[in-house]
Amino acid sequence: DTKTAVELLGEAKYEIMDAVVEQDGYAFIAIGRPETAGCYCKINSYLKEVITMLSDKFDYVVIDGEAGIEQINRRVMEKVTHLLLVTDASKKGCQVVQTIKKVADELVMYDRIGVIANRIPDMEVAKLMDIGDLELLSVIQSDSKLAQADVLGENVFNLPDDAIIVEGAKKALVNMGIL
Repeated sequence: DTKTAVELLGEAKYEIMDAVVEQDGYAFIAIGRPETAGCYCKINSYLKEVITMLSDKFDYVVIDGEAGIEQINRRVMEKVTHLLLVTDASKKGCQVVQTIKKVADELVMYDRIGVIANRIPDMEVAKLMDIGDLELLSVIQSDSKLAQADVLGENVFNLPDDAIIVEGAKKALVNMGIL
């Protein structure tokens, strides 16, 4: 059974749009690791197209890429206004965000870039982090409410406004000039 390119494109767009979560005034799409083997060049091209479509419909489009530099190297995100990098306190994580910045400086057009330190046990640990010349936008300490919600498969968007992660995310958005 051979499908035409138009049929495949339509199916891919449907699958991608099905993965989009729409909330008040924004869309959220996770573009993570493929679940099957093979080349994802075409899918990445479709993702770029879908991201462009979404950016025409919303003031902000949040793209949650998998950890590491893969989405930058694949050029799925060629132009963004704000590039938020999330890391834990590990040396490897801090090195990865610095590498992402170097690669993004070459491959991505962006207005602002910054780091959110996530799942940090305490502020003393945060002070030890080396993120180079990147701006630290927010330190989000470990949160048992978030861990419990995650174990139960609950939606992060349903957390209360006073949840540590919600307050930390808002602080990062304020520091980035988004809110």
